[in-house]
Amino acid sequence: MIRSLALALCAAIALSATGAAFAADPVRAEPLKRHRIGYGHLIDNDLIGDGKDRWRTGSVASSRIYGFGWDGQAPAGFGELLELRFLGQILAPDNLRSPAAGDRPWAGALSLGVHTHMRRGTLELSLGGDLVFIGPQTGLDDFQDALHDLANTTRPSDAVRAAQVSNTIRPTLVAEVGRTISLGPRSHLRPFVEARAGDETLVRIGADWTFGSAGIGELMVRDPVTGQRYRTMYETRGISFTLGADVAHVAQSVYLPEGRGYDLNARRDRLRAGLHWQGDGRDFFYGITYLGKELSSQPEGQLVGSLRLRWTF
Repeated sequence: MIRSLALALCAAIALSATGAAFAADPVRAEPLKRHRIGYGHLIDNDLIGDGKDRWRTGSVASSRIYGFGWDGQAPAGFGELLELRFLGQILAPDNLRSPAAGDRPWAGALSLGVHTHMRRGTLELSLGGDLVFIGPQTGLDDFQDALHDLANTTRPSDAVRAAQVSNTIRPTLVAEVGRTISLGPRSHLRPFVEARAGDETLVRIGADWTFGSAGIGELMVRDPVTGQRYRTMYETRGISFTLGADVAHVAQSVYLPEGRGYDLNARRDRLRAGLHWQGDGRDFFYGITYLGKELSSQPEGQLVGSLRLRWTF
């Protein structure tokens, strides 16, 4: 079922990505074909953050951008610029063998969706939807077990795997509105508001500050887990430093089911910093993010590292 749904969604994306717009001039009615104009990804793991293996322990985000071209900013039309978005993530208790009472359950999630990016006046908008597959159907519990076995580290116990969040599919809508405010030739501030409904229901407000040349005039995409913004185009060399923070009001989370007695925090905080670098055919990003407590029984927040490396020949 998951495979057929994912294939159907990919087919719909492929059809939309090859759609054509025609010029108004009847003499030169040549089709403008949508094509891939960008790609980006980001790997998150707490082992490259606080060195532990718990809670928001690991994720991979990937984005492929399709459009009719890029002139330094998103187009005004809805659906002209499309992002095919993938996310895989693992959430786990602090102890994979014998979790403390009330610690979060193990959960694996895979999502695939389509989002459109637009610019209306000074506002930058992103709107889209994802299908989020959760539970043993994803096979992520087997993946973590095999990976930890290969690395000769702690494997999740049978009891932890048996108590994981059960199979479900959650259609999810995500919207973000931001505005870039120039503070100088290489410095800008971008406040934003985000809303999410589906696997988690929340409203988030925050801002990101960037100083440097790398990433200027490119489409940046926000990682759902850490909030780090990663590049999907690589037109500018140099270095950029980033700082960001946001706070969310959370109404519900499928990863902390209330029916099993979990008491999630209504407030969720994130604080992050990062470094982008690009040279000839190479670019690198490393970020560190503090994630606040997500449920009342969680004793503290955590630090998650984010990494991205691209090397072309």
